[in-house]
Amino acid sequence: MTKIRTEMAGRSFGDKVVYHTVRGIVTAFCVVWCRMRVDGKQHIPKDGIFILAPTHRSILDTPITSGVTRRRMRFMGADKWWKNKVLGSILTACGGFPVTRGTADREALKRCIAVLEDGEPLVLFPEGERKSGPTVQPLFDGATYIASKTGAPIIPVAIGGSERAMPKGAKFIYPRKVRVIVGAPIPAPTGETMKEQREAARVTTQVLHARLQEMLDEAERRASR
Repeated sequence: MTKIRTEMAGRSFGDKVVYHTVRGIVTAFCVVWCRMRVDGKQHIPKDGIFILAPTHRSILDTPITSGVTRRRMRFMGADKWWKNKVLGSILTACGGFPVTRGTADREALKRCIAVLEDGEPLVLFPEGERKSGPTVQPLFDGATYIASKTGAPIIPVAIGGSERAMPKGAKFIYPRKVRVIVGAPIPAPTGETMKEQREAARVTTQVLHARLQEMLDEAERRASR
């Protein structure tokens, strides 16, 4: 963990400049091209740590998520995006770090915990890889596990319309309306014993799933107007 934290601490001022520059460009594009609107920004803490937990229907969801707050956030990404050295360098400067899809990546969990312990907010898609359709799929327990280890609240985010703007396999971003809803924070699960912690995490995952489904329904409805 010390090695990971040292690596995280090595982020330069230049990385922050790149992040905010890229964020500003992609957010402006989403606002103009996709008529993106974000409701619920008041739920994003102005300081302190948190886990942003968005729904995931499009490759656009990562840049869309960056538009919900001016705070610099960190996020995991599929390692394939780092195979291109130029793109990988940009993603790293923007706070990303690669994970191997389909594996139980303990190193990724450690990195996520290190990010939060260093005071940086984290983006974590609880459904895992991109899904399709209006139904929120079963959630992985990574978000609640990391929350229980760090005390970070989980903030649900529903993104409506991104799949129509850029579905899987698309090479072009269509000018489709995107609506984003940021929900109220869900407290990190706690318990005095390991059994109580596991049960609290299970319940928190259920609460997160229900909240995301309710919010996604509304976000899709607004995007379809």
